[in-house]
Amino acid sequence: MVFSAALLPAADVTIQRDTWGVPHIYGRTDADAAFGLMYAQAEDNFWQLEDDTLRVIGRAAEVDGPSALPNDILVLAWESEARARDHYQHASPKLRALCDAYAAGVNRYLATHPETHPRLLAHWEPWFILMEEHRGPAGAGIALNERPWAEWGGPGGPPSPAPDPDEGSNMWAVGPSRTTAGHALLLINPHVSFLGGGQRYEAHLHSGEGLDVSGFAILGTPYIRSGRNPYLGWSHTNNYAQTADVYLETFDDPKGPLSYRYGTGYRKAIRWTAQVRVKTVRGIETHAVIFRKTHHGPILGVRSDTQALAVRAAAVEGGIFEQRWAMAKARNLREFQAALDRRALTGSNTIYADGAGNIWYLHGNAIPHRGPKVDPTKTLDGSDPETEWQGLHALAELPQVLNPKSGYLQNCNSTPFLTTAAGDNPVAANYPAYMAPEPDTPRAQRSRAILEGTTRFSFADWTRLALDTKIGIATARVPELLRTRDPKLADLQTALEQWDQIGRNDSVATTLFVLTELRRRTVADPIAALAQVKSQLEAAWGTWQVPWGEINRLQRVHTSGTLEPYSDARSSVPIPGAPSLTGTIMTFGAREIPGQKRMYGTVGDTYVSVVEFSKHPQALSLLVFGQSSDPASPHFFDQAPLYSTQRFKPSWFTLKEVRQHRERTYRP
Repeated sequence: MVFSAALLPAADVTIQRDTWGVPHIYGRTDADAAFGLMYAQAEDNFWQLEDDTLRVIGRAAEVDGPSALPNDILVLAWESEARARDHYQHASPKLRALCDAYAAGVNRYLATHPETHPRLLAHWEPWFILMEEHRGPAGAGIALNERPWAEWGGPGGPPSPAPDPDEGSNMWAVGPSRTTAGHALLLINPHVSFLGGGQRYEAHLHSGEGLDVSGFAILGTPYIRSGRNPYLGWSHTNNYAQTADVYLETFDDPKGPLSYRYGTGYRKAIRWTAQVRVKTVRGIETHAVIFRKTHHGPILGVRSDTQALAVRAAAVEGGIFEQRWAMAKARNLREFQAALDRRALTGSNTIYADGAGNIWYLHGNAIPHRGPKVDPTKTLDGSDPETEWQGLHALAELPQVLNPKSGYLQNCNSTPFLTTAAGDNPVAANYPAYMAPEPDTPRAQRSRAILEGTTRFSFADWTRLALDTKIGIATARVPELLRTRDPKLADLQTALEQWDQIGRNDSVATTLFVLTELRRRTVADPIAALAQVKSQLEAAWGTWQVPWGEINRLQRVHTSGTLEPYSDARSSVPIPGAPSLTGTIMTFGAREIPGQKRMYGTVGDTYVSVVEFSKHPQALSLLVFGQSSDPASPHFFDQAPLYSTQRFKPSWFTLKEVRQHRERTYRP
């Protein structure tokens, strides 16, 4: 039976919006809380919620046309819908109830808001949320060296563009020995795109079944991804541990076109046809697509008539929803580690802190175990049984650090072997190379500079440092700009020489340094890069003396990020943060806009929260822009002034706090 919104009494869910528009959702059951979260997301950003769901379920081409075909074809290749439907049908009553509530929340919103007109999805199904659990890795999963043979071709090109260099995350934790109040502290700080898919959404969920968690969800998901409950908190950064492998399959049996070599004989691939729908100038057209798969996974590339590329991915094993829910309801380190031992997450590192004073770092989660002779950075011989996975690595086999003597942990999309001070880190030689290929990033280097030593941090210190704009690479890079004195650049070089190397809205030297660093991506000579920046500024502004905040701006456009242009003529605020490559903690990646003098931020600090785990935990948070995507809402851009001036807002948690600061209370 399809779950109906009418089956969930509205009295079981109450939403209290605080004065920043953040929904505090109270339900009798966990499912009620999931229902309320999806209803609230639909209220605040239905356009993006539908857009993201279309991509997850493989129907984006019905709205966006041929450019979305690569996405939809890959969803079909992974058989995500069949897997998700089967998962739902055989799920536990608890999981089914959560999936039902997920769909019912959006459906209730649509039923009660006839002014909202979906572009395609007029009804959500419970299994939609499980589709994400049964997809392959981002993009095709084809290794870069194999891209020339990838099958996607056609309109739209490759399905996964080059990653934004300013995407990433920061996370820190310090134990009681490093704080003035004797309580653990946590920093949660994802850096992702401000617009388009994957947006962060702040919320607080409470149920009569023991759920009480605050943090952020990713738009379209009915659970908190990173946050805190009354006992503990956690954050994530992305890692580069390889969780998918590419296998070269050989189809050389003239009597069996689906036969592929394996061991001393052959196995038979499965061939099937699926239908994909695409919007064209003639209307919606349906096309048949032929797929093959081996026991390794779907064929996603073809080298020749006899050689094809199959992809196996840990991401299609499922179990993410239940693991996320178990993490949110954990009450101590043992329960939280048990939740992570489900090993359903790919691409995530975790830092944890709790009220008992524990801090813990775990690198990765679901990482395939390969044989000692396997090099997964290369295409594997699909006919060789020794290339098969040997299950997943046990949690104990992953790099991790618990309660280090240094009293601190950090990760900024960086190597786990420099997570903390020397002597407490995992040893690289003890782990296979595919488990931790990350570099030591500039943000990690700056983080260690902040966290090392004997300093004890107050909560106020922690809050200030979470939005630190010290340019970490400046100490090493500024001398390169001063080594050769150029009379034409003398004033600029003097400004850089006298600079305190802190990103500020009123700093001209920050403008010179950051723009020069961006220019050095393509100009090898630093002095030549600085000269080009001078010319660029003078051409646009009539002077090279332009404060950073005049150029580096935050402006909110349509949630898609593509349907409305950035414009110097529209309202925006100055931002002191800088791109990830500079090593600043407050990461803000802005891009040049044709025809505009200013640069506008598209990626970086998206949601930031600082937490102190005292007897009565306290937390502050900051969400880029504001809670609502509706320009008519008071919460469309109300957090931007805080973002501009490096301030936080309260993150109210107790019922007393919420009632004292509520803007409105209602039942969906």
